[in-house]
Amino acid sequence: MDLFKIFSDEISSFFGLGSLIDIYQKGDYSKLLTLDGIFAMIGPVIPLILLIEIIRACIYKRFKVEDYKVPFFIFVFNRFISRFISIAAVAFCIGLFEKYALLSTSFKWWWLIYGYIIWEFAHFIYHYLGHKVRLFWCLHSTHHAPQNMNLFVTYSHFFLEAPYADVIRTSICILLGVNPPLLFLIMFIDGTWGAFIHVGENVIKDGRLGFLNKIILTPSHHRVHHSKNPMYIDTNFCNLLNIWDKVFRTYKNEDREEQPVYGITRKMNPKNFGDVYFGEIVALGKDVIHAPGLKNKFLYLIMPPGWSHTGDHHTAKIIRQEFRVKQDQPNYSPQAELGITINT
Repeated sequence: MDLFKIFSDEISSFFGLGSLIDIYQKGDYSKLLTLDGIFAMIGPVIPLILLIEIIRACIYKRFKVEDYKVPFFIFVFNRFISRFISIAAVAFCIGLFEKYALLSTSFKWWWLIYGYIIWEFAHFIYHYLGHKVRLFWCLHSTHHAPQNMNLFVTYSHFFLEAPYADVIRTSICILLGVNPPLLFLIMFIDGTWGAFIHVGENVIKDGRLGFLNKIILTPSHHRVHHSKNPMYIDTNFCNLLNIWDKVFRTYKNEDREEQPVYGITRKMNPKNFGDVYFGEIVALGKDVIHAPGLKNKFLYLIMPPGWSHTGDHHTAKIIRQEFRVKQDQPNYSPQAELGITINT
């Protein structure tokens, strides 16, 4: 086994250089004018910004290894698993549902608008369920566990979350007539933007991006989404277009006086890979084991995180309701209640 080659292949894959190296080796630069060529050029952008983020953090003496360590371990762990498990969720859903599509679209710009609106709807459904169904939250919580926002967080996912997300998003899009090649283009655009909105304050301190904050979902909106502040929790489920968050009233702008506090509400050790990756699964397992009766055991799987068979619920809805009551009280601080010290 050539360890150097494996290492170099991993570096090339992480930075998205494989397609560009292939173009250089073949000398066929006309490919840069094709859609695949454009993808090849854009692919390395996010890893490059991540590198810039880390360099800037080092220059300004704000770099902390623990901010990146666990997300990096998760990335490596997922890469290891992916060598043995291959789930072709997208291809499976296309083959299964394409014949049942309600309409037929094509690879045209006007259908791109339609497709993107449908994609955002599908993404909203997957993402909303990831926060509101505890079993799905066990898959999604790994992404929310880091207590600092940086680009490596975009690689921090439980390995089964992508198949679960792709089954929901692809099925909805195909059934509503999104053309598969168009769907792949949308996935690429959405994936690139979805990575970028995790950019850290070291690169973009004010994530509102000026006038764009009123048009699309910016890093500021996604910082709100990753926050456990009572006023921010479970908001901004969309990725680029905010249309469905506004329709379902989950849209929330960042309050300049309410700095986001990142992480999840469960007490956990953010420096412990096992707790970050498997902690929610272990907690769910304990609740199911100790719950009386099959009905309560089943409800723990499908009810929101924080639901309890005893009636002592601590769901996001309850947290927000309690916050609304307390926020008018003198000297109330949601950060202090969370046990977080905010650096200004």
